Amino acid sequence: MDNRAEISAFLKSRRDKITPEQAGLPVYGQRRVPGLRRNEVATLAGVSVEYYTRLERGNLSGVSDSVLEALAQALRLDDTERTHLYDLARAANTTPARVRRRTARQPVRPSVQRIVDGMPGMPAFVKNHRFDILVANPLGRALFSEMYADPVCGANTVRFVFLSPAARRFYVDWERIARGAVGALRVEAGKNPYDRELSNLIGELSTRSDAFRVMWGAHDVHVFHEGTKRFRHPVVGELDLDFESMNLPDGSGLVVALYNAAPGSAAEDALKLLASWSATAEAADVQAAEADSGN
Repeated sequence: MDNRAEISAFLKSRRDKITPEQAGLPVYGQRRVPGLRRNEVATLAGVSVEYYTRLERGNLSGVSDSVLEALAQALRLDDTERTHLYDLARAANTTPARVRRRTARQPVRPSVQRIVDGMPGMPAFVKNHRFDILVANPLGRALFSEMYADPVCGANTVRFVFLSPAARRFYVDWERIARGAVGALRVEAGKNPYDRELSNLIGELSTRSDAFRVMWGAHDVHVFHEGTKRFRHPVVGELDLDFESMNLPDGSGLVVALYNAAPGSAAEDALKLLASWSATAEAADVQAAEADSGN
């Protein structure tokens, strides 16, 4: 297994998106391709057509940073796309054994768990590069209660988006969230092409969701570290929450995600109500468990 097919599809998808006019090239006669031809990309990047053809066939073995940068400029890649191209090249020049060791499942350190638990007024959780939620504080579990209630999701946010009927109601801007999730998943796939669990997740979603399959075929990439998401929660209704995602600096690939509401906003009141509902539900579960153990 290697990432040649991914490299080839990504480069071709970016080439197809650029017109000769956008690239400042003259147009002669009828064109059969939607974007640039291979020879035009080669000219813009300052490499031979033969060499660019080799690259677009997925062979980035031994490619230099200067060539990657020339390609990025020729294809007008944005910062996320440029980083993705470098990730693909890095993966192509890394042995599978080394990658597998690096992508082994990482535990959440107790200190990180305490950080998440220490913010009771904000939904918070820790996720890995496969978008599994490994730990969450009570308010985080309450916010994503429908995901936790659906056994198909397995506490995985991308599965929730595409496989749970509740997701299209829960996310007010479902289309935007879905495209962002696919783009973020493709970024991770570029970094970790030999991660079997990640490949299995992509295969599962491609098989079970037509929407995912179509979006995945676009080869778009996205990285979101902050922004705003709009939710429609079954208990507290609609709420707009700002989010921040922070990569842990230990190389584990784990991310701490936090949601918060603007002071004095309706969303802040909704979070307080959600916290109260969560505490009541948790107390009821404890009572039920104690009653069961007594019988």
